[in-house]
Amino acid sequence: MFDTGVVPQPLMTAAAVVTVFTVMFALGLAIDTRDLRWAWERPWLVARGLISVLVVVPFLGVAVARTLGLSLEAQVGVALMAISPGAPVALRRSLDAGSRQSFAAVLQVLVGLLAIVSMPLSVKALNGLYGTHGSIDPASVMRQVFTAQLLPIGIGLTMRRTASTLALRIEPAVRRTSGAMLMGLVLLVVAAIWPVAVGAAPRTVAAAVVVTVLAVAIGHILGAPDSDTRTAVAVSSALKNPGLALLVATRNHVPPAVTANVLAYLLCAAVLVTMYVAWRRRSQPRAAGDAPDTPATVRPPS
Repeated sequence: MFDTGVVPQPLMTAAAVVTVFTVMFALGLAIDTRDLRWAWERPWLVARGLISVLVVVPFLGVAVARTLGLSLEAQVGVALMAISPGAPVALRRSLDAGSRQSFAAVLQVLVGLLAIVSMPLSVKALNGLYGTHGSIDPASVMRQVFTAQLLPIGIGLTMRRTASTLALRIEPAVRRTSGAMLMGLVLLVVAAIWPVAVGAAPRTVAAAVVVTVLAVAIGHILGAPDSDTRTAVAVSSALKNPGLALLVATRNHVPPAVTANVLAYLLCAAVLVTMYVAWRRRSQPRAAGDAPDTPATVRPPS
């Protein structure tokens, strides 16, 4: 991932891999595949969510960074985060905020799959814009997305489908464990990246704040008409995948300043999305028709 000297890189990497795997596995256990039809029957809603995550936010990242007159390193750092979709914790945060589980899960999986194509194309576009020579091969993106997201959620979904009694029995404990692990990872990440992130220029922080706020607002609009789908698109749009951004940075040996700006963006987005999630939890009751989606209200084994 990254090495700040505060937290050993092997420890950080191991903690991140185990935690993300557990979180995604827990989510897979909670999802009833029969409920996924709800999202598939609304292709235009899914398409709007994908456009927000994969097109609108990358454009915003580049436009805001240029408008604020950031240095080249800062612009590249902001742009790398803006083009890196599918944060592994986005689905968990979406559900925490009251999103419709079936829609949020489909959106997360599709964003992860499309990142295999969108990331290499976006890096090439940034080369033309900034005169850089970065690259990332689709296979590298696919390995990261598959290992961190698709594999664990797929295992959970399969268990829920083929051994539903066992899945429903262990899901609450796995969910609580994954939540505790995620909180611990967040504290570890903050301790690790804080010394580097605080070195970012104030305008970089301003750019990250503006892009994240706009991403939340536009995602909220494009996720209409339902309140719970608005939340899912807003969170998916605002939370970017630092693993993919840092993968590109590492593979292309970017200057340390670029990594610092990536980490500053990560902190800003995490804080702002946490505030949005807290607001949505207070203001948005769950949709009555979506009760079977929630981990607390599960269907009996079929």
